[in-house]
Amino acid sequence: MGLLEDLINRSGSNCELCGATANFSTYEVPPVSSGGLDGSLLVCDTCKNQIENPGAMDANHWRCLNDSMWSEHNPVKVIAWRMLSRLKSEGWTQDLLDMMYLEDETLNWAKATGEGLLESDKIIHRDVNGVILENGDNVVLIKDLKVKGSSMIAKQGTPVRRISLDKENAEYIEGKVGAQQIVIITKYVKKT
Repeated sequence: MGLLEDLINRSGSNCELCGATANFSTYEVPPVSSGGLDGSLLVCDTCKNQIENPGAMDANHWRCLNDSMWSEHNPVKVIAWRMLSRLKSEGWTQDLLDMMYLEDETLNWAKATGEGLLESDKIIHRDVNGVILENGDNVVLIKDLKVKGSSMIAKQGTPVRRISLDKENAEYIEGKVGAQQIVIITKYVKKT
Protein backbone atom coordinates (compact mmCIF):
# COMPACT_ATOMS: atom_id res chain seq x y z
CA MET A 1 0.00 0.00 0.00
CA GLY A 2 1.31 3.49 -0.86
CA LEU A 3 1.51 6.56 1.33
CA LEU A 4 -1.60 8.14 -0.24
CA GLU A 5 -3.68 5.04 0.55
CA ASP A 6 -2.30 4.94 4.11
CA LEU A 7 -3.26 8.60 4.60
CA ILE A 8 -6.73 8.01 3.15
CA ASN A 9 -7.22 5.12 5.59
CA ARG A 10 -5.91 7.17 8.53
CA SER A 11 -8.19 10.11 7.71
CA GLY A 12 -11.30 8.16 6.80
CA SER A 13 -11.23 9.62 3.25
CA ASN A 14 -11.41 13.23 4.47
CA CYS A 15 -8.99 16.16 4.28
CA GLU A 16 -7.23 16.03 7.65
CA LEU A 17 -7.58 19.80 8.03
CA CYS A 18 -11.00 20.85 6.71
CA GLY A 19 -12.83 17.54 6.27
CA ALA A 20 -13.36 17.90 2.49
CA THR A 21 -14.16 14.60 0.77
CA ALA A 22 -12.51 15.06 -2.67
CA ASN A 23 -9.42 16.27 -4.56
CA PHE A 24 -6.80 14.85 -2.17
CA SER A 25 -3.04 14.93 -2.28
CA THR A 26 -0.22 14.12 0.08
CA TYR A 27 1.45 17.07 1.80
CA GLU A 28 4.89 16.51 3.33
CA VAL A 29 5.28 18.86 6.28
CA PRO A 30 8.39 21.07 5.98
CA PRO A 31 11.13 21.47 6.86
CA VAL A 32 12.04 18.42 4.84
CA SER A 33 10.92 15.65 7.11
CA SER A 34 11.37 11.94 6.98
CA GLY A 35 8.11 11.98 5.07
CA GLY A 36 6.02 8.87 5.33
CA LEU A 37 2.99 8.59 7.56
CA ASP A 38 4.65 10.44 10.47
CA GLY A 39 5.70 13.42 8.35
CA SER A 40 2.77 13.88 5.98
CA LEU A 41 -0.95 14.52 5.93
CA LEU A 42 -3.84 14.21 3.51
CA VAL A 43 -5.07 17.59 2.28
CA CYS A 44 -7.59 18.84 -0.25
CA ASP A 45 -6.53 21.16 -3.08
CA THR A 46 -8.00 24.21 -1.28
CA CYS A 47 -5.99 23.65 1.90
CA LYS A 48 -2.80 22.82 0.01
CA ASN A 49 -3.05 25.93 -2.14
CA GLN A 50 -3.52 28.18 0.90
CA ILE A 51 -0.72 26.49 2.87
CA GLU A 52 1.73 26.97 0.01
CA ASN A 53 0.51 30.45 -1.03
CA PRO A 54 0.02 32.73 2.00
CA GLY A 55 -1.36 35.44 -0.28
CA ALA A 56 -4.31 33.18 -1.16
CA MET A 57 -5.42 32.75 2.47
CA ASP A 58 -9.15 32.77 3.19
CA ALA A 59 -9.44 33.15 6.97
CA ASN A 60 -12.97 31.74 7.06
CA HIS A 61 -11.83 28.50 5.40
CA TRP A 62 -9.51 27.87 8.36
CA ARG A 63 -12.27 27.96 10.99
CA CYS A 64 -12.18 24.19 10.45
CA LEU A 65 -9.01 24.14 12.59
CA ASN A 66 -11.27 24.39 15.63
CA ASP A 67 -11.75 20.63 15.14
CA SER A 68 -8.60 19.44 13.37
CA MET A 69 -6.19 21.03 15.88
CA TRP A 70 -7.20 18.24 18.29
CA SER A 71 -5.99 15.50 15.93
CA GLU A 72 -3.89 12.74 17.44
CA HIS A 73 -1.47 12.96 14.48
CA ASN A 74 1.49 15.33 14.80
CA PRO A 75 1.65 16.48 11.14
CA VAL A 76 -1.96 17.66 11.39
CA LYS A 77 -1.28 19.49 14.66
CA VAL A 78 1.84 21.14 13.21
CA ILE A 79 0.00 22.52 10.17
CA ALA A 80 -2.97 23.59 12.33
CA TRP A 81 -0.58 25.53 14.60
CA ARG A 82 1.15 27.14 11.60
CA MET A 83 -2.11 28.22 9.94
CA LEU A 84 -3.46 29.63 13.20
CA SER A 85 -0.18 31.50 13.70
CA ARG A 86 -0.30 32.82 10.15
CA LEU A 87 -3.80 34.19 10.85
CA LYS A 88 -2.92 35.80 14.20
CA SER A 89 -4.46 39.09 13.16
CA GLU A 90 -7.89 37.43 13.22
CA GLY A 91 -9.32 37.59 16.74
CA TRP A 92 -10.60 34.00 16.88
CA THR A 93 -7.27 32.36 15.99
CA GLN A 94 -5.48 33.59 19.11
CA ASP A 95 -8.14 31.91 21.28
CA LEU A 96 -7.52 28.59 19.52
CA LEU A 97 -3.74 28.95 19.82
CA ASP A 98 -4.13 29.63 23.55
CA MET A 99 -6.11 26.37 23.93
CA MET A 100 -3.77 24.27 21.80
CA TYR A 101 -1.15 22.12 23.50
CA LEU A 102 1.83 20.64 21.68
CA GLU A 103 4.64 18.51 23.11
CA ASP A 104 8.01 20.33 22.99
CA GLU A 105 9.29 18.28 20.05
CA THR A 106 6.10 18.88 18.04
CA LEU A 107 6.11 22.60 18.87
CA ASN A 108 9.73 22.89 17.71
CA TRP A 109 8.73 21.19 14.45
CA ALA A 110 5.82 23.63 14.07
CA LYS A 111 8.12 26.63 14.67
CA ALA A 112 10.90 25.32 12.38
CA THR A 113 9.70 27.32 9.36
CA GLY A 114 9.46 30.60 11.27
CA GLU A 115 5.67 30.65 11.14
CA GLY A 116 4.29 32.69 14.00
CA LEU A 117 7.29 35.00 14.27
CA LEU A 118 7.13 38.67 13.43
CA GLU A 119 8.86 39.48 10.14
CA SER A 120 11.50 41.43 12.06
CA ASP A 121 12.32 38.34 14.19
CA LYS A 122 12.67 35.85 11.33
CA ILE A 123 16.07 34.74 10.16
CA ILE A 124 15.98 35.01 6.40
CA HIS A 125 18.62 33.28 4.30
CA ARG A 126 19.42 34.94 0.96
CA ASP A 127 21.72 33.90 -1.86
CA VAL A 128 24.27 36.18 -3.56
CA ASN A 129 21.47 37.80 -5.61
CA GLY A 130 19.21 38.41 -2.61
CA VAL A 131 16.84 35.56 -3.47
CA ILE A 132 15.31 33.95 -0.37
CA LEU A 133 16.53 30.41 0.30
CA GLU A 134 14.35 27.74 1.90
CA ASN A 135 14.96 24.25 3.25
CA GLY A 136 15.15 21.76 0.40
CA ASP A 137 16.23 24.30 -2.26
CA ASN A 138 18.99 23.55 -4.73
CA VAL A 139 21.89 25.98 -5.13
CA VAL A 140 25.10 26.28 -7.14
CA LEU A 141 28.47 27.49 -5.82
CA ILE A 142 29.58 30.76 -7.42
CA LYS A 143 33.28 30.41 -6.53
CA ASP A 144 35.79 27.74 -5.55
CA LEU A 145 35.60 27.04 -1.82
CA LYS A 146 38.18 25.35 0.38
CA VAL A 147 36.40 22.99 2.78
CA LYS A 148 37.79 23.48 6.29
CA GLY A 149 39.13 20.35 7.93
CA SER A 150 39.76 18.56 4.64
CA SER A 151 41.87 18.81 1.51
CA MET A 152 38.70 19.12 -0.61
CA ILE A 153 37.98 22.15 -2.78
CA ALA A 154 34.38 22.60 -3.88
CA LYS A 155 34.57 23.99 -7.41
CA GLN A 156 32.56 26.89 -8.82
CA GLY A 157 29.40 25.61 -10.51
CA THR A 158 29.06 22.61 -8.20
CA PRO A 159 25.39 21.91 -7.45
CA VAL A 160 24.31 21.55 -3.82
CA ARG A 161 20.94 19.81 -3.56
CA ARG A 162 18.31 19.91 -0.81
CA ILE A 163 20.03 22.43 1.45
CA SER A 164 19.09 22.94 5.08
CA LEU A 165 19.15 26.32 6.78
CA ASP A 166 20.95 27.24 9.98
CA LYS A 167 18.22 28.28 12.42
CA GLU A 168 20.44 30.76 14.27
CA ASN A 169 22.51 32.42 11.55
CA ALA A 170 21.18 33.79 8.25
CA GLU A 171 24.61 33.48 6.61
CA TYR A 172 24.97 29.69 6.93
CA ILE A 173 23.39 26.79 5.07
CA GLU A 174 24.30 23.11 4.94
CA GLY A 175 24.35 20.83 1.96
CA LYS A 176 26.10 17.89 0.35
CA VAL A 177 28.94 18.42 -2.05
CA GLY A 178 29.71 15.00 -3.41
CA ALA A 179 29.35 12.66 -0.46
CA GLN A 180 30.40 15.24 2.14
CA GLN A 181 27.98 17.39 4.18
CA ILE A 182 29.43 20.90 4.50
CA VAL A 183 28.49 24.31 5.85
CA ILE A 184 28.41 27.03 3.19
CA ILE A 185 28.18 30.82 3.51
CA THR A 186 25.12 32.07 1.63
CA LYS A 187 27.01 34.82 -0.25
CA TYR A 188 28.84 32.06 -2.18
CA VAL A 189 25.74 30.37 -3.60
CA LYS A 190 23.07 31.08 -6.19
CA LYS A 191 19.62 29.49 -6.09
CA THR A 192 18.79 27.31 -9.10
